[in-house]
Amino acid sequence: MSTAARGILLILLANFGFAGMDAVSKTLTMEYSVAQILWVRFAFFAAFATVLAWRRGGGILPQFRTTRPVFQTARALLLVAEIGCFILGFRYLQLAESHSIGAVFPLVITALSALWLGEQVGVRRWTAVGIGFIGMLVILRPGLAVFEVAALLPLAGAIMFAVYQVMTKLLSRTDGMVTILLYTGWVGFLAMSLFGPFDWTWPDAKGWALLVLAGLLGSIGHATVIKALEIAPASVLQPFNYTLLVWATGIGFVVFGDLPDLWTVVGATVIVASGLYVWWRERVRAARADA
Repeated sequence: MSTAARGILLILLANFGFAGMDAVSKTLTMEYSVAQILWVRFAFFAAFATVLAWRRGGGILPQFRTTRPVFQTARALLLVAEIGCFILGFRYLQLAESHSIGAVFPLVITALSALWLGEQVGVRRWTAVGIGFIGMLVILRPGLAVFEVAALLPLAGAIMFAVYQVMTKLLSRTDGMVTILLYTGWVGFLAMSLFGPFDWTWPDAKGWALLVLAGLLGSIGHATVIKALEIAPASVLQPFNYTLLVWATGIGFVVFGDLPDLWTVVGATVIVASGLYVWWRERVRAARADA
């Protein structure tokens, strides 16, 4: 098996794990607060990042060194808010609905890359971004009786995740991956330590098992993504990130008996098609630049 094929397989497995983690989170929201779920989740994230730093060698504390601590902290807090929006959304929406709306984040990244990073985005990519947002409106259907205010939660999460990704891109120019992960895990854990213990419901055995499972799935998923990016180019792996929507739909049906309605399927198809077109145009542009 080629390295690209192995990278794709790892991304598929990681997205399956993330979809499973979201299903566990949805189950947990029925009995536990979002703050409690986030606190435990970031405890695992902090431990995961610390283990990576320890395995790298050279001491753990020196790997926190950065020239942009405020930017690192802001990025980590943005991730906490983004995950919180999605988890709260899971309480009211199907997994497929949440992830269909959340799938607009690559289109938001394209827009932010032009407006924030000054990258050149052509008419065709801007058109694809616009069509993708029309797909999102098909799912949301604002102004109609079927509109759910809760659907704004994954939309807010998608926008925040796009900003988070752009901030990650900027930080990667000066800081290493382990430093970024350490700040993400520990800032998130410390921030949620201000809320999690005070909105705590003591879990029973099943609750502890689900909390631990969510933390493990998240940590293993991140480790798998990192490994995939080590052995295969991000441009090759990007289209397969949309399989998260497929996994979420399947797991949502098996676990909760949920199936998306026709409008969600149509809107999700438009969003994914637009995202894939933007990805393809970016590859064409990169190939021309290298020629």
